Order: sequence, then structure tokens, then C-alpha cells
Amino acid sequence: MFAVVGIRFKKAGKIYYFDPADLPIEKGHFAIVETARGVEYGEVVIGKKMVSEGDVVLPLKRVLRVADARDAQQVEENKVAAKKAFHICQQKIIDHKMEMKLVDVEYTFDRNKIIFYFTADGRVDFRELVKDLASVFRTRIELRQIGVRDEAKLLGGIGPCGRILCCSSWLGDFDPVSIRMAKDQNLSLNPAKISGLCGRLMCCLKFETDSYEEAESSKVEVAAGGKPHGKGKQQRENTDH
Repeated sequence: MFAVVGIRFKKAGKIYYFDPADLPIEKGHFAIVETARGVEYGEVVIGKKMVSEGDVVLPLKRVLRVADARDAQQVEENKVAAKKAFHICQQKIIDHKMEMKLVDVEYTFDRNKIIFYFTADGRVDFRELVKDLASVFRTRIELRQIGVRDEAKLLGGIGPCGRILCCSSWLGDFDPVSIRMAKDQNLSLNPAKISGLCGRLMCCLKFETDSYEEAESSKVEVAAGGKPHGKGKQQRENTDH
């Protein structure tokens, strides 16, 4: 068993486990950790707990320290610098006449690297662009091509339901979504009605799949002479009392 804390680096981002060592760190705190990308600043969203070896990726990296006010200030300065870098990179893309769309720019906490997120229809040869950007920022440059679902997650927006996109507000990972899920829920198969802002099938089709499968299973069992189970059974028992 390993003692861990769960840390998230972006809102609705994936949660990663780190070794808290003997630090007085709790849920709601911010921490400085070393990752594969470099030193990063993240929020502790899962307090100290014990997990089995199968639930962690070894070797488990340690939390360097609990973040303080100066670290928070550094994060804000990085965000301001990232906005400036966005405009510079956007102009460089135009100058190089490249078929790509810049989506977001992010500095690592220690400013050891700048990451430029972009979308494109196919593969892009951005070697000259990287050289150009490196000469301007004089730090490590990473250009990362992302998909349309990741773009929606980064940019955010309002979904057809009138609420903030699930992917940008709380959904950590994307689950596979299929047209079969829409069929099972008796929804219109019109792409305009079952697609999100990203142009892909809406993630919420996955959320209700289990309920529909359970309801269908209950129908089959009743038809075969058995008793309904799950929520339908519970509701009937509550009514009998």
C-alpha cells in the first residue's frame, strides 16, 4: 500500500497521484510537484489516503512542498506571460503561412517550458516555427496537436442544455460515445441534435446509458415472468409501505 494525495493541474483536468511524504498537506491546499513536464503547481483534490500498487504508476513522484502566496503570484504572472506568448505565436503562424489553429498557450510553473496547443486537419511540419519561437522566448518549446474534443475542453462554452460544457467544468476524462447509445435512448439520430460544440457525439449520451440498460433489462425480466430489479423494484417497495 502507498500513501498518496490526488492533485489536479487544470480545472476538470485529470487527477494524478503523488507521494505526500511527511508534509502537512490536505485537500484544498495547493502544492508544488515535479512532473514529466517539469515543476508544476496544482490543487490537492484528494487528501491523504492509502492505495494499492495497482492503482499507482511507479515510481511515485513526491510533493516538493506546500505552495505559498509567492507561488500563487508566480502562477498569475505565468498566465499573463502566456497571453502575450499566444499573440506572438499567432503572428508567427501567419508569417509562416501554416495551416493550423492556435488554441491555448501554457507555461510550466518554473517557466522551463512553453506549451502551445493547436488543432490542424493533418500533420504539420512546425520545425521552423519552433526555431522561430525558441529564438524569441529562449526556453524549451513544445507544440502539441490536440483534437476537437480537447479544444472544447480548453476553451469551454455553453452546451445545448444551457449549462457550461461538462468537459470544461468537471469531466476529467473522455469516455467513448457511440451512435448506439443514442439509438438505445430513442433519440433523434440527426447529427445536429446529438452533437456537442466540438462536433462529436455529446458526452452526456454516456451518462444515461447505464440507466437505459437497467430499464431494458427489467423489461426483459418481467416479460420472462421474473421480478423487476434495480430502481423500479425499490420504488415499488417504497410505495407498499
